[in-house]
Amino acid sequence: MDNTAEYSTLRIDNDDIVTVTVTRPEARNALSRQVLTELRHFLSTAATPMILTGAPGPAFVAGADIREMAAMTPDEGTEFGRLGQDVMNLLEAVPAPVIACVDGYALGGGCELAMAADFVYATSKAVFGQPEVQLGLIPGFGGCVRLQRLVGPGRARELIYTGRKVDAAEALRIGLVNEVFDTRAEMLTAARTSLATIAANSPAAVALCKNAVNAARGENIHTGLEVELAAFREAFTTPDMRTGTAAFLAKRKPVFNRG
Repeated sequence: MDNTAEYSTLRIDNDDIVTVTVTRPEARNALSRQVLTELRHFLSTAATPMILTGAPGPAFVAGADIREMAAMTPDEGTEFGRLGQDVMNLLEAVPAPVIACVDGYALGGGCELAMAADFVYATSKAVFGQPEVQLGLIPGFGGCVRLQRLVGPGRARELIYTGRKVDAAEALRIGLVNEVFDTRAEMLTAARTSLATIAANSPAAVALCKNAVNAARGENIHTGLEVELAAFREAFTTPDMRTGTAAFLAKRKPVFNRG
């Protein structure tokens, strides 16, 4: 199924793996109100593993749409920031893994979009950064929160305060990226392979893992362990747990219900 007709700035390819492509090449895939509104609509019902990328060109997503923001009032800026945060929160909450595949610039809102995915694959041409201070702005779509979770508070402060950009090699070294590939094709193939590997596991267990990791992040160890224990208990209520343990004991491969 291809839902392309539903959106003017997104392409949704639903083959064996869903691929969501931000398609505004004339604006380097910048996040306009329209792009964010369409992403919010799509992500509000998304529930399967997916790849998130940008149309081929110099940018994954160059950032938020500066032309739109330049004329905004404070109230309009707040509304725009809330829309962006809603999108990132929905992306983070998709009950299945999402891999951001970054080829080219992922700056400002583009970096924030990538960070809201479960993990990031990149090509050697990728460039990341939160350069908002160079425009008299700050990261407004979650960058002040998610960047420090990924790279640590000190490094996040340095990158946000200076607006410095980092190439793919540095992004890999500091933990912003999981893996770097020579070409876009290699990156997308690796992402599909990873999602196929994940898809062979229990969908219920993977969703519980994602919920637990997200909910425990930032909590103290005791609260985090309680979050984990609650998810562990919930796993015992699922048919997948009975299917998986029975298959293990019978020395056969489990066949989980994909629903």
